[in-house]
Amino acid sequence: MHWLADFLAAFGVVLNGIPQGIMAMTLGFAVFPTTFSFLFVSGINGVFGSVAPISFQAESLALTGNLGDSIRERTSIIFGGSLIMIVIGATGSLTKIVSVLGNNIMAAMMAGVGIMLAKIAIQMTKSEKWTGWISIAVASITYLLTKDLVWTIVLSVVLSSCYATFVEHYRAELPAYVTARKFNFMKPMINLRIIRGALSLACLNIGANISYGLITGQMTGIKPNPVNLNLLTSAQALADMGTSLLGGAPVETIISATASAPEPVLAGILMMLIMALILFAGWLPKIGKYVPSASIAGFLFILGTVVTFPENAVTALSGSNSLIPAVTLVVTAVFDPFAGLMTGGVLKFVLPLIGLGV
Repeated sequence: MHWLADFLAAFGVVLNGIPQGIMAMTLGFAVFPTTFSFLFVSGINGVFGSVAPISFQAESLALTGNLGDSIRERTSIIFGGSLIMIVIGATGSLTKIVSVLGNNIMAAMMAGVGIMLAKIAIQMTKSEKWTGWISIAVASITYLLTKDLVWTIVLSVVLSSCYATFVEHYRAELPAYVTARKFNFMKPMINLRIIRGALSLACLNIGANISYGLITGQMTGIKPNPVNLNLLTSAQALADMGTSLLGGAPVETIISATASAPEPVLAGILMMLIMALILFAGWLPKIGKYVPSASIAGFLFILGTVVTFPENAVTALSGSNSLIPAVTLVVTAVFDPFAGLMTGGVLKFVLPLIGLGV
C-alpha cells in the first residue's frame, strides 16, 4: 500500500499549492508556462534522487507582487533573482553565506518576512473586505483546532470563496495572457525597483532554501540529511529563469509533506507531475474565476504570524547579542529582505571595528 500513501501525500501538497497558484494568477502570472518548472524539477529530482520538491510559494509571490508594479516588472524581478541564485547554487556558496552572516541574522530576516506576510494579508482585506476577513477568521479557527496547514488553506479559501461567489456574486475575468495555453516571451527590463526586488527575492530564497530544504529532508527520517542544497538551489533557479521569460509564475522550495511518505522521492515527483497536469490542462484558470485574491489572506496571515514569525524570532533573539538580529527583523518587516539582510551584515562587521561590539 506504499503507492496509496505516496499518492495521498502528493495530493495533500497539491491541495496546498492550488490556492497559491490562484494567487499567482491574480498577480498577473501566466500559469501554462509554469508547467515547464514542475516538469523540469521533477526530472532533476528523479535523476539525482532529491526529496525536496518545488511548488508555488506564498512568500515569494507576496514579495514579488509587493515590489513589482506590473507583470513585466514582476517577471524581471524573478529573472534577476534566479540569476543570482544560479551563481550561488553553482558555486556552492549557499551555506557559506549563512555561516558568514550567522543563523541569528538569517532567522531574523525570515521572521521579518513573517510580519510582511501578515501585513500583506491585512492589506488584501481593503479591496475585498468581507471575503478577506472571513478567510482570516476561518484560517485562524481552523489552525487553532487542527494545527494543520493543508486544512487551514483549504477551508479558508473554499469558505471565503463560497461567500464571494454566492453572496457577492464574484466572478473574475482573468487577462487573456494569464489563461492562454501558449508561450509569450516577456523581455526582462531593469530599473532600481527591479534590482531591489531581485536582491530581495534572492535573500528570501537563501533563507527558504536553507530552512525549508533542511526541514523537508529531516521529515524523511534519513540520516544524513538527504537534501543537496546546491542542487535544490540550482534547479529551482533554472526553473524560475525559464518560466519568467515566458511570463510564468515563480516556484520555490516548500516544506513538503511528501518527504514523510514511504517513498519520498517518488511522492515529490508525483506531486509535481500532478501540478504540471493541472496547469497544462488549463484547469487552474477555470477554478480561479471563482476564487478572489483575498481568499488567500487567511493562509498568508497564519503563515506569517503563527508559522514563520515565532520560530524564527525565537532563533534570532535567543543569543546574548540580540541587537543586530532585532534590527534585521524590523528593517526586513518595514522594507524588504535584502534591506534587512544587508543591514544585519553591515552591523555585524562594522560595529566591532568602531568599538561597539554587541
